[in-house]
Amino acid sequence: MGAYYDEIEIEDMAWDEEKRVYHYPCPCGDRFEISRSQLANYEDIATCPSCSLIIRVIYDPLDFEDEPPDDDDSGEAEEEEEDEEDESDDDKFEDALEKLTISDEAPKVLAVSA
Repeated sequence: MGAYYDEIEIEDMAWDEEKRVYHYPCPCGDRFEISRSQLANYEDIATCPSCSLIIRVIYDPLDFEDEPPDDDDSGEAEEEEEDEEDESDDDKFEDALEKLTISDEAPKVLAVSA
């Protein structure tokens, strides 16, 4: 894209904790918005939801390199799911150990035709 309304440094934008976006006033009366995850993905275009204007955000991508996902609740849910999966894997492993038998017999050879 080449037609930016303006180029704004991230320091000149305000952080909205509720919407979890940086914003900057737009001439239409609304405001340009860009999320931290967009910045972490090297996206530098903030859009206005009410009009077609866009701005380019000047920032250091390394500042957003280790950015967690926007949705905090989903991260906790994923951790709980992983814990449940780990428990079920452990249970399967224990079941397999209980069914394991060791014998002195030589392994049987089977011929399989193709």
